[in-house]
Amino acid sequence: MPSALPDGDPVPPDGSLPPSATAGSAGRPLGFYLHVPYCTTRCGYCDFNTYTADELRGSGGAASTRDGYAALVTEEIRLARKVLGDDPRPVETVFVGGGTPTLLPPADLGRMLAAVREEFGLAEHAEITTEANPDSVGPRSLAALREAGFNRISFGMQSARPHVLEVLERTHTPGRPEECVAEARAAGFSHVNLDLIYGTPGESDQDWRDSLAAAIGAGPDHVSAYALIVEEGTRLARRIRRGEVPPTQDDVQADRYLIAEEMLADAGFRWYEVSNWARTPAGRCRHNELYWTGADWWGAGPGAHSHVGGVRWWNVKHPGAYAQALTGGRSPGAGRELLGEEDRRVERILLELRLSRGCPLSLLAPDGARAAERALAEGLLDPEPYERGSAVLTLRGRLLADAVVRDLVD
Repeated sequence: MPSALPDGDPVPPDGSLPPSATAGSAGRPLGFYLHVPYCTTRCGYCDFNTYTADELRGSGGAASTRDGYAALVTEEIRLARKVLGDDPRPVETVFVGGGTPTLLPPADLGRMLAAVREEFGLAEHAEITTEANPDSVGPRSLAALREAGFNRISFGMQSARPHVLEVLERTHTPGRPEECVAEARAAGFSHVNLDLIYGTPGESDQDWRDSLAAAIGAGPDHVSAYALIVEEGTRLARRIRRGEVPPTQDDVQADRYLIAEEMLADAGFRWYEVSNWARTPAGRCRHNELYWTGADWWGAGPGAHSHVGGVRWWNVKHPGAYAQALTGGRSPGAGRELLGEEDRRVERILLELRLSRGCPLSLLAPDGARAAERALAEGLLDPEPYERGSAVLTLRGRLLADAVVRDLVD
């Protein structure tokens, strides 16, 4: 089942923000995340806020079925306009995620995008992304999405090996993601991403090499590769606990990351975030860069998270509760927190250290600065940017990124 929401302070019924949140907003980029919570089936490793038809049956509410969902998200976008007031910023990025957004008709996704355009306006070169499962799109739907204004698409490939896809409970067939890349290019998409997962129980080094080779050969300009995290409460966690499949060891995960860096670099991709590689700077996911650099974004949809000017909030999780709030004229916000100066400093270190540009050493407290000196001596930080005042992870540092971050924020 989906993971639990954090605790927080109540969100006002009208969703209003404190004046401090919008102060100085003109200098910060603004993005939108639109969450589509529907899936045909639940993958065994997934704990995202998604729901199958069986899980929603009988729960009631306009968002408990796909029909009318676009209208609800449009209502929240209109709420965002009221909350942000006369904010003059055009939207730089829109990212539609899930779930499986492409279970909705392209016209519905286009309607949600049109609402952002009508209420806020889109920047001239806005990045407009949708996620898609490979078996939920085809040439006609991809052409319709492009016509609606989407210019970037991210396909959940995960693996090219049948037995790995079976453990992950993915429904697409091997080879279909590669076909999707060609179809997206033919439809006119400027940027295409493939998501991969490594460290699945039963996956070998050769399986991972084969998956990388298939992804690279498909011709995307962006690849994301994530270590499998076995979340409590998922079917995969239960299978591992029962001994049906073996757990993946940390050293295996590290080996797989090294293989990814080697093969992607040889193919002309460059890392710009620990788990993300792009062929060119233009191919980077600008929406995710908003998250990593502390910019502003509004997340619409059940369980979506938002951040504006140091205020972070999250929506109610269940589609029925989300629909009930909006149809009742209330914000769907479930809780929020106001980040203090120290919170924001720590978050900058946590996020920016994962980027290839690194984080400024000036952000570090005295203990963190001493930890950075040790990390430099241990080969975890690159000496050249360090001399220029930035902490940038080496390849070995990327393997130990979480530990390095913990040391630098302590």
